[in-house]
Amino acid sequence: MSASTSTGPKDETRRIVFDDPHGAAGNMQEAEVTRVRTLRGAWRWTLIVATAATILLCINQQFSLRFFIGYTQLNTEYFYLLIALMLPFTFLIFPGTERAPLDRIPWYDLLFFAVTFAAALLLMSSVRKAAEAGWEFGGAPNIVIAAGLVMWAMLMEALRRTGGWSLLLSVLPFTVYPLFAEAGWLGPFRGTQSTIEQATAYHVLSGESLLGIPIQAFADTVIGFLVFGTALMMTGAGKFFINLAFALCGTFRGGAAKVCIFASGLLGMMSGSIISNVLTAGTMTIPVMKKSGFRASYAGAIEACASTGAVLAPPVMGATAFVIAQFLNVSYADVAVAAIIPAALYYVGLFMQVDAYAARHKLKGIPRAELPRVMDTIKDGWYYVFVIALLIVMLLYFKRESHAPFYATALLLVLNQLFSKDTRWTLATIGKFLEVNGRTFVELVGILAGCGLLIGAFSMTGVVSSLANDLLHIAGDNPFLLLGMCALTSLILGLGLTTTACYIFLVILVAPALEKLGLNRMAVHMFIFYWGMLSSITPPVAIASFAAAGIAGSPAMKTGWESMWVGSIIYFIPFFFVLNPALVLQGSSPYLAGLGLMALAAFGTMFICGGIQGYQAFVGDLRGAGLLEWPLRVLLVIGGFVVATPGGGIMPLSQMQVTLLGLAILVPTVLIALLLVRRQAMVPDGLRAP
Repeated sequence: MSASTSTGPKDETRRIVFDDPHGAAGNMQEAEVTRVRTLRGAWRWTLIVATAATILLCINQQFSLRFFIGYTQLNTEYFYLLIALMLPFTFLIFPGTERAPLDRIPWYDLLFFAVTFAAALLLMSSVRKAAEAGWEFGGAPNIVIAAGLVMWAMLMEALRRTGGWSLLLSVLPFTVYPLFAEAGWLGPFRGTQSTIEQATAYHVLSGESLLGIPIQAFADTVIGFLVFGTALMMTGAGKFFINLAFALCGTFRGGAAKVCIFASGLLGMMSGSIISNVLTAGTMTIPVMKKSGFRASYAGAIEACASTGAVLAPPVMGATAFVIAQFLNVSYADVAVAAIIPAALYYVGLFMQVDAYAARHKLKGIPRAELPRVMDTIKDGWYYVFVIALLIVMLLYFKRESHAPFYATALLLVLNQLFSKDTRWTLATIGKFLEVNGRTFVELVGILAGCGLLIGAFSMTGVVSSLANDLLHIAGDNPFLLLGMCALTSLILGLGLTTTACYIFLVILVAPALEKLGLNRMAVHMFIFYWGMLSSITPPVAIASFAAAGIAGSPAMKTGWESMWVGSIIYFIPFFFVLNPALVLQGSSPYLAGLGLMALAAFGTMFICGGIQGYQAFVGDLRGAGLLEWPLRVLLVIGGFVVATPGGGIMPLSQMQVTLLGLAILVPTVLIALLLVRRQAMVPDGLRAP
């Protein structure tokens, strides 16, 4: 993962050309667990075969190919077959403790593997009869209950291994909650109580728990997009995106950081994973930023924030976006379209932050002679653009989200074999491709299946609707107070949970209350998603920032605080689109209204970034304002925030009133700043105050 250099016959300057940052892998983890085993020998081949079977089963189900002659597989049987193929490997890949060996598989992990596989097969063979006889509500045979109890226990252990103790301790109490749901001390959480047999049967046989929305999303759409993302990276797309970013943005002021944002955004759009984005793009961009004059902690912060956008930017947004589509019962394309304007605002905000920082610190771009040529880069990777265009057309025009990634992957592999000499696949590459996908599938199944039991518990007790009323009562029907409560809870839960687990948890508990206030459903779900994801750049956890700090060689916590500072715009954006759902392209005339609000938000963001960084576009370095620097910066942030805030709806002021109020703050602030900065610039250098 290094940069190579080349020289032309008439150009003796060393030209940067980056190698493929993904090497032979394209891992896109959800739980961000780093201590894992690498399977070898027979176990590696077992994983490869199981992964191939999983992908073929998905293709069979989505395209109705009827692999099973004379037998039509139920969806629930298909889900259980995927669980049987993938979940047992959780115990082989993820060690049980910090002291567990990584070079061999202990006997107890092999036992867990066998027990989980056997329980999944038994439940799969029973689920058709269960649907006919209504076993999920009672009457299931003892052997099915026993298998269900084993599966319940194994799911909790899989959660612990993939997501850590914090995830287990957040989910486990709620999965057993139906067993004592009528206890008086539960207060607003009181609901319908179940016996251990009833709860077990419902968890493992109904379509509302283990086989519910998370696993359905994985089986229907996530598999295809993970396959596409991995294929894209293993055909050299990482090298193409990074070299394209350097060719297009490298000469700008602070060009290395703008390249980082552009490259990480492009890579993230295809991978949907924050940490893998940091570890691939960051190894290329962070050293160049440091060389260009950015301090190490700031370079790490920029990479962390740019990579965080990986789960926000369509067309591939990570597992949570697919779960959102299942919860809302809409196509994934609708979720991807809703994410366009918020993602664009986020990256525009990052660009403005970096530009202001570079201007204040007089950081120049990279000389054009040292950068890859645009046409050479496009000539080498033109087919990536073609394949991504096919994916987007199939998603947005044909609305075939379950088919689109498979067609795009097939086209990509054909074009890669025909037009690329360096990244043509061999049998060894196919094995690596299946292994990388398998490890990602195993991790996601471990998380999603366990989190499904959370949904089942609340469905079983019927407590969700009453809880929504209680939350509204606590908030006094005040939407701003409820949104603030939701944002704070999301952030706190996100510190210990994966984004997907945090989203599932809060969408069950809080979303109904917000929807009862009349807020747009898509905007509410995206609000929860955004705030749960923010923990990746928010200390004390800040996993993206800490990963970037490791590459930058900077203090982890300092990089985390810098990330909050650089990515501060993302804390505002969720409130913007909840206040006016046109920003997630919902409501009447959403495109026209959405573009207008986006322009206002971008205009306001320019002043927010100018205030944060101390350099305002069209004004200059605010240090020239002397003692008034910080008051002016604060006013710029406040005025920019007011201008960017949508009016109307639940806001007491109309859009015109909000905009005029913001301008009333900004216009005098900018004029005073301009006057002071220009007056300071006219003072001879020797007479200026230090």
